[in-house]
Parts: sequence; structure tokens; C-alpha cells
Amino acid sequence: MLLALTRDRGGRTWRLADTCAACAAATSNTAVVPDTLSGSSQAPASACPSVPPHRFQAGLQERVREMLTYLGAALPRFTSPAARLLALQCALRTDVRGHVRLPTGLLRGMRLHGNRELWQELSHADWLALPDFRALPAQVRLLDAAVLDQAPGRRARCRAADWALRPTPLMLPAAAPALRLTALALAAHTSARAEHGTDMDILTRMCGHSPQQTVALLDRLVTTRTLQAWRHDRETDEVVWQLLQPQAQSRSAALPRRHQA
Repeated sequence: MLLALTRDRGGRTWRLADTCAACAAATSNTAVVPDTLSGSSQAPASACPSVPPHRFQAGLQERVREMLTYLGAALPRFTSPAARLLALQCALRTDVRGHVRLPTGLLRGMRLHGNRELWQELSHADWLALPDFRALPAQVRLLDAAVLDQAPGRRARCRAADWALRPTPLMLPAAAPALRLTALALAAHTSARAEHGTDMDILTRMCGHSPQQTVALLDRLVTTRTLQAWRHDRETDEVVWQLLQPQAQSRSAALPRRHQA
């Protein structure tokens, strides 16, 4: 997160707020406030570390996992993956009044800019009020009261929203929404262990897919070399997956590439 200063109304109003690097770059009349260090011997800290500490990332994963779980119950089952990704960003970035401001650059980065159908989809579900499509950046009001009283605060939730855009270690920025949402759900359940797992029912509810669709998407993640392998234990209904390791690429042909029944 960065501290950004934005000029409004021709310079009559100035606004100081926390934002991500992409949002700051996409917002007009905005400058990033540089870090100030008290000692000359200190090395400048990176404003956006590429790999956050494990405990810090675990907190981001937990917030995204909890919100995906909630949206899996709050949104209709037929809600599209793209609309779920948009709802996730709105839910994590909302203020206590339910107001959300989504810069154009953020929506373009998600490949959702100009897609009115997604807003209409969430509006038909009575989850948010339709925004003024002429206004830039997009400003919306959430109608779901349950997302207005979240803990922790908005700054921590915005960090989680930023992580959800680039969910280490399963980043798929150019993939279709269904594949990106599946990868995000897996990333939110990824731990420090060699194998990672969750229930098939949890995955299907988070992503709004049928079990058959989830199987096809997990196979696709293996085909695109995002995952090394995965399997479904039908007795426990648990899905277990392995991340692709650089040192394992040379022997990947010897590992199962499709799910095990």
C-alpha cells in the first residue's frame, strides 16, 4: 500500500489516502508521498515488496478466503466468475457506509472495464446499486449490510484486495475469469506444506461451479503448468494439489498430470 495525495476541484480540495500502486498510477492528479527515513544510514524500504513475509501473506489469504466463502453464500449460485471477482474487490474495499471507489486502471487490470453486464448481474442480485456508468472512476454503493462491519479495518482489507489481484503463488492475470477465480481460491488455501488441500464442496461454492466444472478447471491449471498435479479423494471429498516447482520441471512427465479418481 502507498500513501497518495490527490487534487480535486481544481486544487481547492486535497485528499490523502492509502492506495495500491496500480490505483495511484491510474488516478489523475495523484502523486505518491515518498517514505521519510530519520537516519541516513538506513536503506530505503520498498513501498511494495514483491514477496511479503509468510505471516503477513497468511493474513491476506485468510481475509480473501473468508470473503470468498461469504460471497459463496451471499450471491446466487449462478453468479458468473467475473462478477464474483468484481464483488470480492468491492467487498474488501468498501468503507463503513458501503461506498466503493474503483479506479479505471484497476478495472482494466482485471479486464473488467466497460462490462456493464457484471454490474447489472450484481444489481439484479440486490447486492449493490447500479453505478453511474458515465462517472470515472466507478463509484458504487453496496446494499449488502453484512460487508459493512468487517474486521480488520479498511487499510488491511485493501491490502488483501491487492493480493487477490496477484495471488502469489498462483497468478493468472491473462486467463479467463473462471480460471482466475479457481486459481485465487486455491491460492487462498495454499499453505507452507508440500501438498495443499480443501474440500471439493468449498471450492465449488467459492467459485459458483459444479464439481464437473471444477474438475475441468483444475485439469486446465495443470495443462497450463500452474499446478504440478492434483487429485480428488472421493471418500473424504478432499481436493489436494501440488504447486509447480522449478526444480521439478525436468521430471514433470513422471508425475500425474490429471486428477486421480
